[in-house]
Amino acid sequence: MRLSNRLPDSFDPNPLALLLDQLKRDSAPFFDLTLSNPTVCGFGYPEDEILGALGDRGALRYDPDPKGLAKARAAVAEMHGHGLRAEQIQLTSSTSEAYSLLFKLLANPLDCVIAPSPSYPLFEWLARLEGLECVKVPATWHEGWCLDFDAIEAACGPRTKAILVVSPNNPTGQFLTKAEWSGLLELAAKKGLPLIVDEVFAPYRIERQAEALETILDSPEPEAPVFLLSGLSKVALLPQMKLGWIVMLGPAMDASEPLAFIADQYLSVSASTACAAPRWLALAPGLQKVAIERVKGNIATLDALLKGHAHLGRCPVHGGWSALLRLPDIEDDEARALRLLSDHRVLAYPGRFFDIQKNGFLAISLLPEPGAFKAAAGELMDGLS
Repeated sequence: MRLSNRLPDSFDPNPLALLLDQLKRDSAPFFDLTLSNPTVCGFGYPEDEILGALGDRGALRYDPDPKGLAKARAAVAEMHGHGLRAEQIQLTSSTSEAYSLLFKLLANPLDCVIAPSPSYPLFEWLARLEGLECVKVPATWHEGWCLDFDAIEAACGPRTKAILVVSPNNPTGQFLTKAEWSGLLELAAKKGLPLIVDEVFAPYRIERQAEALETILDSPEPEAPVFLLSGLSKVALLPQMKLGWIVMLGPAMDASEPLAFIADQYLSVSASTACAAPRWLALAPGLQKVAIERVKGNIATLDALLKGHAHLGRCPVHGGWSALLRLPDIEDDEARALRLLSDHRVLAYPGRFFDIQKNGFLAISLLPEPGAFKAAAGELMDGLS
């Protein structure tokens, strides 16, 4: 049987995944500093309220709306504020599906989208599964990453159909600056391209960043088409409830009906999730506060441990749930991550997994339970010394 060329050439796991699988088969204990699933990180969820929302009797009736249940869209618009209206919202089953719908909307097979890196490696496969190419444009490094507008513009060609950005970035934690957003809008207008902006981590503002634009909704109505993405997975710490959304800004509203037509072919959002969404979104601020306190506490623990290791450091965590450790460039990042898991039973991601071009970075999650994080980070420091 011949499979689609949209799929990977090989499904063989990389060496780090192979070792991790072996440890799991052997029931060998290890410290997981990649844990980013909030439902297994020891948070005290308001269980009765979350489960009670699933009892909405409106879910007993099937009344499909291609754009998504009106009261759920209204709740999303109200949560974002800034005068958004329900008609600007398109519901999806996840942010991943939101990308898929937008790629169908904006591009033809063999077209391409541009994504500045470092960034989450999901984009390459979401694009490829739609028959598109994801062109990664490295950001420049000046004690932090800055968008390289000359490189982005040079990468734009006749097949380019959109530019993707994530703010705050995963895993760098950097928000777009006001100047970068202005530059993106100018470039988008010049090239006639829409912008897709992923703000799933925007509620998690950890360490203040000068000139940060903490949400693009704080800026004036854009003249270029802009699609803003978010979802319950991060906003309400509920990845299992499967609800994402697209906010259409500026000329993107012209695509509202075509986008609904595509969504109508799938009708992926379940009635129970849509009916429960307003109550879950009402719980979101409290859940976000708990997560932010967890992240800040684990950063304090990490900083205390780093004080004893002058050759180690970390990048600022302006937003999100991850930290990037800066290490001496004396060992390949992937080899270092493999050694840490093999010899010290600590799992961390090498920076290369996120298309970080420079050597000397490890990405770790700041979500684990504080006691587990302290033990894991302590063992990690031992391994890095």
